[in-house]
Amino acid sequence: MKVLIIEDETAASENLTAMLQEIDSEIEVLKVLESVQQTVRWLNSNPAPDLIFMDIHLSDGSAFTLFQEMEVTVPIVFTTAYDQYALDAFTVNSVDYLLKPIKTSELTRALDKFKRWTHSDVMDYLQRMMKMKPAGASTNYTTSLLVPVKDKLVPVSMDDVACIYSTDRKTQIHLKSGQMFLYNRSLDSIVGSLDPSRFFRANKQYIVARDCVKEMVVWFDSRLLVNMPIELPEPLFVSKNKAAEFKNWMTTN
Repeated sequence: MKVLIIEDETAASENLTAMLQEIDSEIEVLKVLESVQQTVRWLNSNPAPDLIFMDIHLSDGSAFTLFQEMEVTVPIVFTTAYDQYALDAFTVNSVDYLLKPIKTSELTRALDKFKRWTHSDVMDYLQRMMKMKPAGASTNYTTSLLVPVKDKLVPVSMDDVACIYSTDRKTQIHLKSGQMFLYNRSLDSIVGSLDPSRFFRANKQYIVARDCVKEMVVWFDSRLLVNMPIELPEPLFVSKNKAAEFKNWMTTN
């Protein structure tokens, strides 16, 4: 069995890999990915695996945004630490849903369930999955955000946004002019609606606009320090694991 792991926490992906190989030494982990965008590119350029293990909370937002970007024709086992996502997971007809920390017995159950599926079960599953995004449907990206200012809602064009920063449950919209607005949505809920060719989830704190990246400095641990023409609340680093993806994003039309 060939599987793909989509998980943005290294310890979690290593633990899952070890558990899979302990349960069945013939299971081959083809790749470990950590974002929706990495997954889209990988699935579009590689033979499909037999099964996907996917964390719901990824480095660039919710895993469910994957279904907005492409037709997924591989059965999925969702993994997460947050059980409030269970309903959404079963809405997209996952093979199973595992809460972290994953237990060997529950992982074995999910694998056994998948192995028992007949050809008819798989075809029925794929038909339901394909309904997640109708063929030929266009993707409508957010072009503006309504931000609260006193007793008003002010539209802010995404063309004016330099970055979006979030920490301690507070989100800030930073404009190219240097102006800042407070916003009441998390980065996870925002990133899936943005044009991925223009905006990148650099880390858990930042979404950055490509046309506002002034320069990148290679840090001592292979991270990238991103400099922008505005003052930021804290330095903007891209991790070593995402550095190559970020550089590719910066140079791809």
